[in-house]
Amino acid sequence: MAEFSTAPTLETERLILRPMTMADWPEYAALMRSDRARFMGGPHSGDAAWGMFCHDAAQWPLMGHGALMIEDKVSGACLGQVGVNHGPLFPEHELGWFLYEGAEGKGCAFEAARAFRDWARSVRRLPALVSYMDPGNRRSARLAERLGGRLDPDAPRTDPRSLVYRHFGG
Repeated sequence: MAEFSTAPTLETERLILRPMTMADWPEYAALMRSDRARFMGGPHSGDAAWGMFCHDAAQWPLMGHGALMIEDKVSGACLGQVGVNHGPLFPEHELGWFLYEGAEGKGCAFEAARAFRDWARSVRRLPALVSYMDPGNRRSARLAERLGGRLDPDAPRTDPRSLVYRHFGG
């Protein structure tokens, strides 16, 4: 069993990063089945989306990290997800994120990703983080750069087309 078998709850100025619940499934599934998932290998079937949802939660007891949902402190609305992925699908620990429609452009992904990156480094003590992304996903690339990530053309990747941003100090 992993050292960190349960997902933490983290707070930022505006956000709560919390463990996933079944109440998160409908909106998650809708995103993964939509064209908005095109930068994440989608759109995905309902079965594939369910597998991804379970993967995000199962990493906590198996790997000591996984995904957290991004919740607005004031409204309680779920805005998206941030996570650290690894295992057979990711050659290195990946810092990833997505936001639901209407949540973009407000700095929430940056705030959530920075907080989870800092947790992964200070609490989980992960030596390195990367972000894999589709070359057409300029918004995520800008966010990776804002987080201090730099393109690493020599980084291992499962999809040779993916860009890999390596995250250095905070």
